[in-house]
Amino acid sequence: MDTIFAILSIYIFIMLGYFAKHSFKERVDEKTLVYVSIYFLQPFLILWGFSSKKLDLEVLQAPFIFFMIVLLFLSIAFLIGFYIFSDKKDRSIFIVTSIIGNTGNLGIPIGILLFGQESVIYTTFINIVNIFLVFIVGVFFYSLGNFTIKESFKNIFKLPAIWFTTLAIFLNVNDFHYPKELELPLKMGAYATMVIQLFIFGMYLRGVKFTNINWRLFWSVNLFKFILIPIISIWILNHLHISTLLYNIILLELIVPIAVMNVNLASLYSCKPKIVAFLTFSTSFIFLFYLIFTKWYLFY
Repeated sequence: MDTIFAILSIYIFIMLGYFAKHSFKERVDEKTLVYVSIYFLQPFLILWGFSSKKLDLEVLQAPFIFFMIVLLFLSIAFLIGFYIFSDKKDRSIFIVTSIIGNTGNLGIPIGILLFGQESVIYTTFINIVNIFLVFIVGVFFYSLGNFTIKESFKNIFKLPAIWFTTLAIFLNVNDFHYPKELELPLKMGAYATMVIQLFIFGMYLRGVKFTNINWRLFWSVNLFKFILIPIISIWILNHLHISTLLYNIILLELIVPIAVMNVNLASLYSCKPKIVAFLTFSTSFIFLFYLIFTKWYLFY
């Protein structure tokens, strides 16, 4: 129950975004906040996140296994998407939302709540892998709804996140430490980014109408996320010689709900952001109840 309350407390900012849009309507523009978040504040979050832990080859087993399993599901989602959806935007939304989870805002704190501080080093590195997935796979497929394959590929390198992530890894590997004077601004920018992301999410939720929901996407994404992924992941993990802690952490990070960044990228490339916001909300809501079963299985 403590875990559920911890998740709900994070979503206070989603409610604030929802009521801000409800109260001020067109006087507040979510697209403007998307630009501010992605182009100006996201680098702070990336640099701050990579400065918290030193990369160590001994603990890279978890993110490597996570990455290989996600690549498998990316291939499966790609094939299913072409079979189920004829609309390019719906297909892109299905592929990306099925595999990119909220390993940062939810994955890290839930890992601490379930497995203690020992989990942080693993969940942090898994989140690093997920950042690359968001800004490579996410940008490419959301762009594909309105751009050509070549243009979508170029869009990956137009965002500052991919360059700042590369820089942050380089600094981390070379054991660079920021001056103390920069630690507070980096932390302020990082927290501001997370708050604004949740705020944007809430604003887009305000525009969602149940009569316009794509129920095929809803069922496809949720069945893929909460049925197909755990079944196949459990089968794979059962055949690997890894510790129980590693097993539990990887499985948890694979089934966390859709990352809020999906909403930002869908908005940036005009790929039905309101639909993506609803899918993000629905997986987050279902996850609250799903987590009860997951917690029982992991500890069992």
